[in-house]
Order: sequence, then structure tokens, then C-alpha cells
Amino acid sequence: MIFSEHLPLSKLQQGIKSGIYLQGTFRASRDNFLEATVWIHGDSEEQKEILLQGLRNINRAMHEDVVAVQLLEKENWVAPSSVVLQDEGESDDIDSVEEKEKMLQTAGNKSAKPSGKVVGIIKRNWRPYCGMLCRSQIKESSRHLFVPADRRIPRIRIETRQSSTLEGQRIIVSIDGWPRNSRYPNGHFVKNLGTAGDKETETEVLLLEHDVPHQPFSQAVLSFLPQMPWAITPEDMRNRIDLRHLYVCSVDPPGCTDIDDALHCRELENGNLEVGVHIADVSHFIRPGNALDQEAANRGTTVYLCEKRIDMVPELLSSNLCSLRSDVDRLAFSCIWELNHNAEIIKTKFTKSVINSKASLTYAEAQMRIDSPNMNDEITKSLRLLNKLAKILKKRRIDNGALTLSSPEVRFHLDSETHDPIDLQTKELKETNSMVEEFMLLANISVAQKIYDEFSEYALLRKHPAPPPGNYDILVKAAHSKNLEIKTDSAKALADSLDKAECAEFPYLNTLLRILATRCMMQAVYFCSGMDNDFHHYGLASPIYTHFTSPIRRYADVIVHRLLAVAVGADCTYPDLTDKHKQAEICKNINFRHKMAQYSQRASVAFHTQLFFKTKGIVNEEGYILFVRKNAIVVLIPKFGLEGTVFFEGKNQPKCRLTYNDEIPSLTVENTTFFMFDKVTVKITLDASNIQHQKICMDLVEPQIPGINTTENNQRQRNGEPISKKSKLTK
Repeated sequence: MIFSEHLPLSKLQQGIKSGIYLQGTFRASRDNFLEATVWIHGDSEEQKEILLQGLRNINRAMHEDVVAVQLLEKENWVAPSSVVLQDEGESDDIDSVEEKEKMLQTAGNKSAKPSGKVVGIIKRNWRPYCGMLCRSQIKESSRHLFVPADRRIPRIRIETRQSSTLEGQRIIVSIDGWPRNSRYPNGHFVKNLGTAGDKETETEVLLLEHDVPHQPFSQAVLSFLPQMPWAITPEDMRNRIDLRHLYVCSVDPPGCTDIDDALHCRELENGNLEVGVHIADVSHFIRPGNALDQEAANRGTTVYLCEKRIDMVPELLSSNLCSLRSDVDRLAFSCIWELNHNAEIIKTKFTKSVINSKASLTYAEAQMRIDSPNMNDEITKSLRLLNKLAKILKKRRIDNGALTLSSPEVRFHLDSETHDPIDLQTKELKETNSMVEEFMLLANISVAQKIYDEFSEYALLRKHPAPPPGNYDILVKAAHSKNLEIKTDSAKALADSLDKAECAEFPYLNTLLRILATRCMMQAVYFCSGMDNDFHHYGLASPIYTHFTSPIRRYADVIVHRLLAVAVGADCTYPDLTDKHKQAEICKNINFRHKMAQYSQRASVAFHTQLFFKTKGIVNEEGYILFVRKNAIVVLIPKFGLEGTVFFEGKNQPKCRLTYNDEIPSLTVENTTFFMFDKVTVKITLDASNIQHQKICMDLVEPQIPGINTTENNQRQRNGEPISKKSKLTK
């Protein structure tokens, strides 16, 4: 028997009650199949997380299972490993696994964390898994291993006689059970999705794996859409003011069809300024509780992939009737302030309205108008005033301790026919991006305060918890290694020290520090005001915040619109709106959907990056070390917004001397020491040998380490020839 027996539920419940065992959610690691954490359920602040290391301590638990764990004796606690280990699944040989487990052993280490072992499963969270078949080497065998697309899920043993037709296909498999004497769980084949590597198939896998609802809208949902042709009726104008005379315009990315927001600014007779943020009135079209509302609530958010968009609401609304396009009358929910020239709010008004946008501009077009000495029309004057006010608002926010963080975002230029990526560039932000952002933040804060004042128990708000101090260790150590000090005792201290962390001969260092600071952050989440008492938004340094400005693509904003409409007497309430438990359920779902949308967007970028390098061939590029591991360095390539790992250990690689220092995060390979943020040159290739886990490989070119990247190999790299087996650095 490989694993110890799971205790029955009755024993687990007794043990949890008496405190012998702890209950929590099992989270597998993406980077190391022999390591996991269990997030403990409960109110206590301490001991939120228990570390599990080794196959037997993990004891057949799987990602997202609810498990019971037993804490190990303190002398057996271990530190999180810095080793990157993928389950190659070459055999069921437990000895080879134990060999790998020895690499992790750090018992008694001073950075040891509370460690434990799984003693039982309280609730399995198995789902159908996408992946590929790994055919058995034994001829005529019907028993094969299935390799899931998600690296956190172990391989699954299945029986099928269709292995020859399923090879090279993406398939779905479900798990049946996991016996104690088996290295892997048992399961069965469910469905064939199509050929691996095919764009449609891969997109389908990506959506299924991230649980993104993407089926076409049903007839029941579509039946609640307005009849076409649609026009604003006198009935629609009740409780609404007519703002069609104002010079309203929208500013968005190029190609945007779901325009949520528009702005205007004009001088008032008293010398003050009137600024309006006008948001699509989606809640006018989506009435509480009907099939259209239920579908939007379930989807939670629109998902933007590289070449397609999965809408939260049907296209008739998202790209047409709700979209604030220019030169058409549209229903809006407006937040209008009177401000002085120092951007201080004199008074605020919320009202349902009807607007007629005078221009749909891109960020670049808006910027051009602001900068052009020859343009002086009403829209341009409005934009200049907005831009001036936005700069004052931004400075005030930053002075209050709001953070300006960074993440390398890329934009693909797709071929108009094949939709393959033909070029890749990092997104460039203009002043106008910041201008729009400032007024959206101001509207969200103003609305948050209003709905909380009216509904202290039922307001749907958004908070961003402050990270635990330990989260910043890596940032502080990395900055210290470059003789810079980062203070983290408050958001203001962090923001100020990031501003000061400049290095004249290394201007990109500040961006790297901000990227790393982003990684230290907690997730922002939606919550119901009656179920929580900490409202603070750490990143924005705001005591209260919500989402009001994007109801076409976020369900949270639809609920906020409904609360605000009741608060200003523009609509009537309904029972679920003032039920804090129902609100909490909505928050739980939209938090999950939001997280999955982010993950699927990243996966889409990763897939398109692979397609890009498939046609690009071998590329040598400069990058910076973002993290050091015990056996590898993680490198960021700013030009492509790409991250990859250079390994110094593994199959087909020469044995080399590695020394890892956790205190000054560094890795010494032979006699060369790598620190975080060091500049390196890497060779980027696409390794397509494993069709399911095609990966971008990075091999070290500079600095040169004798025996690792020999001159002969570098010469071969330059000629685009394969490297000798003996010294190849594989990912």
C-alpha cells in the first residue's frame, strides 16, 4: 500500500471538533507535484495555511478538495521548497518519487512553516478534466495514463480500446476513485474535443478548464430582449433627465464595441466645472429574476480572450442597445459633480438620463485632440478640462498612499484572415488612459458611499485587503540586494519607497520592483457590507469602493445600479436586493468568475505567444531575472511581456554545482551568481515535443558559464542548429 487509509467522516468530524484535526481547502502547487498547501477554514487569523510535502502526506488529496489535516510535530515542520518539479510520469516507480522527495527535505529549517498530512477527505471536488492520452508502451494494452491540461491535477489511469484514435486528441476524462495501492486515480473517457493544437479545440479546452460558461444564449434568455426596432418611449423617460444637448464623448481602446462609459465636462456660470460620468443603463433592460438576469448572474463577467469575447449579456445589448456609441440616443445612469478648479467636489448628483454621445474616440485620438494646437471644438475643450482635473485627482490619490503598480501586458496583432498572431508588442499607456481611469475611480467611490449610506446592510462593495507583512519579504530582499530600501508598513510607505527606488544606470529597475510588488498583493474581492466590517481598498487607499462603471461586462455593477436606482427613487426594490445572504452568494460567484476570467485571459495570451514563436523560430532576447529558485531562474522578457524558466538541472543536462541563498535571493551556478533583477540574454524557442504542454523554452546565452552554455553551443545557437544532448538546457 502506497498511501495510508482515509479516516471515516464520523472520526474526522470528531477530530475536527476536538481540535486534533483541522479542516481546509487543499491547493496543489503548479510548480511542484510533491508540494501543496491547505487553507484552513475558520475565523482565527493565525495558522491560515498548512504546508504539505511528499506523496504520502498529500495522501490522494486533489486540488480544491476539502480535507482534514493533522499537524506534524514541530521538529518535522518543513520550509516551502524552491525546487521546480513536474511529474514526468515515466513510471509508477515510487523509488523515483522518493528520490525527488529528498530534494525537498528541509525539516528543522528556520523558515519552516506549520506542516501536516492529510488524514481524510471531507468533500471531493472532482470535475471532468481536459487533457490528453499517454498511450501505454505495452502493445494491445487497454490501460493508459491520461495527462490533464491542469498541472495541479495528477495523471489519471483509464481503460479504453480507442487509444489509437484518441492519440493526439484533446479529450475529457472523469475520475471514479483512487485506491490506496495506486500511484494515480482511476477514471474513464467521457468525450473527444478535437485535435490538439487546433485553435478552436484549444480555446474550448481553455474555457472548459476555467469553467467559463460559453454556450450560446438560450431561447429563454433571448426572449427577454427588447423587440427591434427599439426606440426610447415616453415611459422610458419617467424618472430620467434629458442630457442629449451635452457634449458627451467616450474614450476606449481601438475596436471596442461594448462601450460602458462616456464623459463630459463644461464650465458653469459660477466659474466651477460640471463633470459627468455617464454609464450604460443595463439594469433598464435586465429585470431582476428573469432568465436573462439569471444567465448574466451566472456568467458574472465578460471574458476577453485574444481573438474573441465571451459576452455576459447577448450581443443586442452589449454591442448595440446598451453600448454608448456616438450619434445615437442611449439610456444612461449619470453621476454628475460640481467641482472647483482644484478638483474638489462641491456637490454630487446621481440620475437616470438619456444621452447622445458626440464622439467615440480611441485613447490615441483623444490624446491627439488634447495636444493639437489647431483643435478647439467643444469635445476637445471638454477633454482638456477633464485631463487637467484628472492630473490633480491622481496626484491627490497618490499623496494619500494609492499604489501605482505594474504588470507587463502585451497586445497581439492578428492576421485578419487566419487570426494568427503576426506581431506582439507591450501595451503603451497614454495620458488619456489615466484620465478615464481617474473619473471611473471617482464615480465608483462616490456611488459606493451613496449606496452604503442608503443600504448599510446590503451594499455590494469591493475591498482590497492589505497583504500580510510576510508577503513582502521577497520584495524587500530583492530591493536590498540592489542597495535600495522598500518600506512596507503601510500602503503610503510602500508607494513612497517605490517612487524613491530609482537607479539612474538601470531605469527599468523601478518597473521590475512594481511588477514584483503586484505579485505580493492580495486579490480584491466583492462583498456585502452587512457581512463584513473591513471595507478598505488597500491599492486605491480608499476607505470605501465599489464597481459601477462597467455594467455591460460585470454583473456586480448591475446590482450596484439597482441599489443606486432605489436610493435615488428611479426604480423600485425587490426582495433579493435587501437580503444580505443572497448578496453574499452573488459575491461568492462573481469573485470566482472574475478570478477564472483572469486566468483564462492569461492562458489565451500564453497560447497565442506559443503560436507567435512557432512561426518566429529561435530568438535571442534580453530579459531580467524576476525570481531565483534552487534549480532555476525565472526570466521576464519586457519586449514580449513573457516569463519563462531557465533550468540548470534535469534530464540531458550536465551536472553543475548549484548554491541557493534564500536570504539574498541568489543562485550560484558553478562560479556565476545570479541575483534578482540581473540582466541576462536568453534564447527563446518553442518546445512542441509535448503537444499538450507545448512550452516556451529559455536557454541561457549570456552570461556564459563554461560547460553550461559553451562557446560551441552558442555558435550552434547562432546558426540555429540543435545543441548537443550533453549540454542542452531544457525547460
